[in-house]
Amino acid sequence: MPQTRRSQSWAELKQAGNDCFKTGQYGDAITLYGQAIELLKKSGQKNQEDLCILYSNRAAAYLKDGNCSECIKDCSVSLELVPFGIKPLLRRAAAYEAMERYRQAYVDYKTALQINCNLPAAHDGTNRMTKALTEMDGPSWREKLPPIPNVPIPVKEKYLQTANSTVTPQQNNLGGNKQMGGDVKKAKLLKEEGNAFVKKGQHKKAVEKYTQSLSQDPTEVTTYTNRALCYLSLQMYKEAVKDCEKALELDPANIKALYRRAQAHKELKNKRTCVEDLNRLLKLEPNNSAAQKLLQEALRMK
Repeated sequence: MPQTRRSQSWAELKQAGNDCFKTGQYGDAITLYGQAIELLKKSGQKNQEDLCILYSNRAAAYLKDGNCSECIKDCSVSLELVPFGIKPLLRRAAAYEAMERYRQAYVDYKTALQINCNLPAAHDGTNRMTKALTEMDGPSWREKLPPIPNVPIPVKEKYLQTANSTVTPQQNNLGGNKQMGGDVKKAKLLKEEGNAFVKKGQHKKAVEKYTQSLSQDPTEVTTYTNRALCYLSLQMYKEAVKDCEKALELDPANIKALYRRAQAHKELKNKRTCVEDLNRLLKLEPNNSAAQKLLQEALRMK
């Protein structure tokens, strides 16, 4: 377990937590983020945004570690510090969904869509929750929902300003995609060309098309999961893991991304992370037979 050194600042602890998170050491990341939170609190600096990010980061690590209850707590604290943060909203929604608290998940997904209507993870999550709630509560399911907060206009404007400020001049010259400056129609066509190559078994050519598509629209979840499928076929397992991680950043409850990352981890002999992904998937889809089978295979690994 990582130890706090006196010379470490909260920012250094946060960076160390980020590094652990990237390498799948979620337990260590949780510890480091916790140390950073305590240090920042004790410092007397009233920086709400920094604390908000630390709680949100720790929530992400809890979610990866399968601790949905703690993820929800940290997201709620993060949202109290800085209301209407998209990342904590989506992370809390994914945790609620994993715990089958579909009404609360629906509210968070819908709130995120008020801030940015172009979020694939929020759209997909809303669709899944609508289906689940219709099955659970029938046609009148909306009547049983908790209130959905109205996002103030200044919050939406601030988000748009932040999103626009991250777009480079080169991306702006491309036109089209509001968030990333790409051409969404072109991205869709390139993706369809990639899909056609997959059907023919031409995975290298499909990868080229998916890569071109993502250069135009890097927010399309299925393009990442499709390219990951190709990488698996080409035995490029580390690349498959990276694409699945990108997809899960956009949609934390994406079944294909979890399954394909588990497949890649199995081939890379990463038993622990393979099992973690499959357990997380089976919380979302308990009757997924392919995941159940792969889990049994993974548990037999030495």
